[in-house]
Amino acid sequence: MSDSYGTVFLIDDDAGVRDSLGLLLSLKGIHTQLFASAESFLGAYRPDWHGCVLTDLRMPGMSGLELQSALLRQQIDLPVVVLTAHGDITTVRATLKNGALDFLEKPVEDDILLEVLQNALRIDRERRVSATARAAASGRLARLTAREREILGLLASGRQNVDIASELGISPRTVEVHKARIMEKLDCRSLADLIRVSLTTE
Repeated sequence: MSDSYGTVFLIDDDAGVRDSLGLLLSLKGIHTQLFASAESFLGAYRPDWHGCVLTDLRMPGMSGLELQSALLRQQIDLPVVVLTAHGDITTVRATLKNGALDFLEKPVEDDILLEVLQNALRIDRERRVSATARAAASGRLARLTAREREILGLLASGRQNVDIASELGISPRTVEVHKARIMEKLDCRSLADLIRVSLTTE
């Protein structure tokens, strides 16, 4: 598995844990970057990074919970998996409430860890694909005039040409002309395509 599938950013103050988990993941073809602290990860972070965070909870300096809060504040949208030897119900609730994707206790079975991390990497890939699609759709929608956007909204809500014409005080033929221009600008071949582009940006 290449780093195009995403990187596991492993944060743990225990060098032995970092090395053993890093070796395990690399042997399974998962690209990793190792950090001894939450602060070092945040200091190195770049917006083009993708993948997921695998973090310990109790660390000198910034804790795993504090790291989660910092990720939210800085709008770093990476799935977070918590791996700790200090698990209790209160802590689990706090990490999940803070947006953690999963909570694992040390020692964890290799298969379970790999399954959780592969799921986190998949979720991050799907988020990025959706974000790319939204950006592309927004760019195409920006080409529309105000009247074309108005008509697109009515079409997407299920209104018929006659109803749209009546509501806007124009002829059904004019609605058809606008609709044809909208489809051309948005590179759509059907009404279903039009609705899909409209929904993508919501």
